[in-house]
Amino acid sequence: MLLDSVVATVPWSLGGRSDMRIYVEGIGLLGPGLNGWTNSIPLLRRSGGWKMTPLCVPDPVSLPAVERRRAGQAVRLALAVGFEAHANAQRDPSMTETVFTSSGGDSPSLHTNCEALAGANPEVSPTRFHNSVHNAPAGYWGIASQSREPSTSLCAFDASFAVGLLFSAIHVLIDHRLVALIAYDVPYLEPINHVRPIISAFATSLLLVHEKTDHAIACLDIMRMDGEKCSSLPVMDTDMTTLSLGTPAGRSLPLLVAIASGAPMTVEIEELPEHHLEIQVSAC
Repeated sequence: MLLDSVVATVPWSLGGRSDMRIYVEGIGLLGPGLNGWTNSIPLLRRSGGWKMTPLCVPDPVSLPAVERRRAGQAVRLALAVGFEAHANAQRDPSMTETVFTSSGGDSPSLHTNCEALAGANPEVSPTRFHNSVHNAPAGYWGIASQSREPSTSLCAFDASFAVGLLFSAIHVLIDHRLVALIAYDVPYLEPINHVRPIISAFATSLLLVHEKTDHAIACLDIMRMDGEKCSSLPVMDTDMTTLSLGTPAGRSLPLLVAIASGAPMTVEIEELPEHHLEIQVSAC
């Protein structure tokens, strides 16, 4: 696979190191009962107290009015956490390379398109078709942030967050670029939800740099390991574990819990078959 060939270049590119050390400057977070990174830190730091309450996604005020009306929930989620991460790090979003990763993209638009194509009059809404394209959030991001920096859109089923993190770390370290990783997912409608259930909309963003800065809040030492993950996760209550396992972008929650705790911790996240990421997290 292309990702495997890129990963193979990392050790010699990093002077023989087999691990990847990167730093987190800013975080964005939106999920049920998790309304922004700063507001969510107390909930992530303790086991219990978090409740899976309805998610309220803000309007993307950074978009012009026409694009704002066209933006679906997936785009609004991605933009909200991306801008929050930049605000927390006091960085200019127009100057940042982006990596968007999602298991299903704008799944409601995909559902609507399938319904239209299966109907007696198979005409697809141009807006729905536009939003169903997997890199649509990247396009909206470029408009909202006025960025002309490179952007990549990825998809890897339940491993979408892990693959996005690995891909972003490689770019940060090889190119010495500031990279915003933006992971998001929204549920499917029935009947697709029956075979591919995603229990809630969820999104997070990590603003990543190659060296420690004044705004760095966490250091991540990432190792790509053979085999399935086997270690215990950071302590999370049953409901939060359910959210983590039930939403592809929510697979980031153990890492977010570790960062919020401020204590040294090791997290393992499933990646592609026969691989997982082992991440040693420490505060800056």
